[in-house]
Amino acid sequence: MVGAKARTGPRQIRAAMTYRFDRLKILVVDDNPHMRKLLAAILQAAGVTQLFQAESVATAWAAFNEANPDIVFVDWMLNGPSGLELVRMIRTDAKSANPLVPVIMLTGYTQIEHVIQARDAGATEFLAKPVSAKSILARLVAVIEYPRAFVRTKYYFGPCRRRHRPGDYRGQERRSAGSEVAIDMPPKP
Repeated sequence: MVGAKARTGPRQIRAAMTYRFDRLKILVVDDNPHMRKLLAAILQAAGVTQLFQAESVATAWAAFNEANPDIVFVDWMLNGPSGLELVRMIRTDAKSANPLVPVIMLTGYTQIEHVIQARDAGATEFLAKPVSAKSILARLVAVIEYPRAFVRTKYYFGPCRRRHRPGDYRGQERRSAGSEVAIDMPPKP
């Protein structure tokens, strides 16, 4: 999760084991073939059958718009343009097949500045490498169980960057009316 720890307790792992992931379409983007194989093996073991893989922003963009995946896993560092650029394209390009798709950013760069950059580019979740089956499944369940409302402002379009539950905040609401618009995720058929 961006800026917070994902829910990875026993309940989420049990939930992952009770899901039928066979109807999900997932795109995995990483320039390291070993990492792509690892992610693919974990996702396939969890039941994902519609898996698309890409090694660059160019091949990922084509696969994204052709396959219209339900979830995207993307590595930050790619040969050529970075994974951040792909996230920005998914969120803001007029030709994007689905700007509301959950995007899980994978990276070995876990400094707070990188978390903030990923969040501000529109990443839904942030997953530090090295990854484990548990962490991958936890993020997969998180984007399914806890879908994020989307926000459009003059300078940002993506998942709401606030991480608290609505009743948790006990202060003055500083957002002015009309400056942000929440866009709820449409239900999947």
